[in-house]
Amino acid sequence: MNSYSELKRKARVLLNNNILPFWDNKMRDHLYGGFYGRIDGNNNIIAGAPKGGILNARILWTFSAVYNRLGDSAMLSTASLAAEYILQNFFDNMNGGTWWSIDYKGEVLDKKKQIYSQAYFVYALSEYYRASGDEKYLNKAIELYRLIEKYAYDKGNGGYFEAFGPNWQNINDQRLSAKDANEKKSMNTHLHILEAYSNLYSVWPDEILRKKIYEIINLFTSKIIDNKTGHLNLFFDEHWNIRSGIISYGHDIEASWLLCEAASSLGDNELYDSIKTVSIRMANASLEGIQDDGSMVYERSESEGFTDMERHWWVQAEAVVGLINACELTAEKKYLTHAVKCFNYISENLVDKEHGEWYWSIRSDGSINWEGDRAGFWKCPYHNSRMCLEIMKRL
Repeated sequence: MNSYSELKRKARVLLNNNILPFWDNKMRDHLYGGFYGRIDGNNNIIAGAPKGGILNARILWTFSAVYNRLGDSAMLSTASLAAEYILQNFFDNMNGGTWWSIDYKGEVLDKKKQIYSQAYFVYALSEYYRASGDEKYLNKAIELYRLIEKYAYDKGNGGYFEAFGPNWQNINDQRLSAKDANEKKSMNTHLHILEAYSNLYSVWPDEILRKKIYEIINLFTSKIIDNKTGHLNLFFDEHWNIRSGIISYGHDIEASWLLCEAASSLGDNELYDSIKTVSIRMANASLEGIQDDGSMVYERSESEGFTDMERHWWVQAEAVVGLINACELTAEKKYLTHAVKCFNYISENLVDKEHGEWYWSIRSDGSINWEGDRAGFWKCPYHNSRMCLEIMKRL
């Protein structure tokens, strides 16, 4: 791959021929509406699988963003399907907010108010408003933003708590997933609140929201990013004491460019220049996870001295974008070389050229992980579609 134009062409082909048709054609639930909750690693549709809020929000964001960037009316039609299904099935019309999951028929399954999930709906609904111009979806995004601020914002210590019960009451289990630490605050939730708020601000430039984006960026630079290493700390108690010794290379590189996007949305050149320095440091820290074949490994436990060498789909997608961003910030070709090599790794190893979409991961021995979903609660079109769109936009 010898040029920007070739990388851009391949990204468009990957998006249009491999990723979008899978979700638009195979994942539609024609019986109960919306999209199936799961397709397993062997491409079997699990028609009775629960339908997750994060999955549906990410589908809505993806097809809205593709329409906004490429202008394909068919993508807007799919986005509208997703938006209407979300409005009808995922909102708690009594207490506000969105459900964590529903069953395959659309009945409420898990009523937990996870803030990470609320943020994704803000992100998706604001993107759909940009596509459709329908103000009821903007109003829903604003409504969720205000609920996050009302219930999840920590007025004493700053930042946001992780989860609440159906009536926004405090609960003991704050975890986003079974693999996460049960702590009051996490990097991951703050990163995606920042992403959601920045997207909302781009269509609704409210002054209070603007101040919140500044505040979250400051939390990253003062609390979340390790100033000694450039890596992210992942979990915290409510007073911002660190509760984790794991390095997540994919989150390092993802946050490196999302922080730039957030700073850019504010139009503050001084802030952007300072975040550029932080971003480059984070990108350099993430390079510890880059392998000779161009891929990025999953994570490292400092306390155990163990590195998880599995190559997860989302980590590779974020690596490509983050490395291109680092190249743009520095004009250093080494970052683009890494990005192209990682893109080639994706094309040669993760893309399912027969059935569509990407495998969940490649194991450390080089074999395909068939146990991971092809589509599901966490396996969504967001990371890989966004990678393609960012390549096309940037290059």
